[in-house]
Amino acid sequence: MRGDREFRKVRNHGVAVRDPLFTLRLTEYRPRYGEPWQPRAIMGIVVSKKTLKRAVDRNRVRRRVREALRTLPGGLPPCRAILLPNPGVLGVPFAELQAALARAIARAPSQGKRGGKAGNAARPGRVSERVTPAPAHPPKDRP
Repeated sequence: MRGDREFRKVRNHGVAVRDPLFTLRLTEYRPRYGEPWQPRAIMGIVVSKKTLKRAVDRNRVRRRVREALRTLPGGLPPCRAILLPNPGVLGVPFAELQAALARAIARAPSQGKRGGKAGNAARPGRVSERVTPAPAHPPKDRP
């Protein structure tokens, strides 16, 4: 993914799938403006300095995750996603990392649903009140 705007869209509208090794945030695939419709997976891998202090470790995590995603047996569904790995990704065997990624992608809700905030209409137990206008009275003349 490129640019803050794309990351913001996935963060705001995506559905989070959590695993002990990472957090995956997914939305449905939409092409960029002016781009032809080519359904594919567009991934952003974010490793913050707060998570891993050393740049060597951050880069190693990115490379391991990228390779695990590239070699997934079923491939990736067409989507936009942000992957936020935890420090445990460095110590886990590669096959286990790949299996966790496959589980998380399979656990993700179908691409037809939209994530994000539901708003007031979807709150359960809330009854909408009907407002009726007050009857209009003619103004009274005062002396």
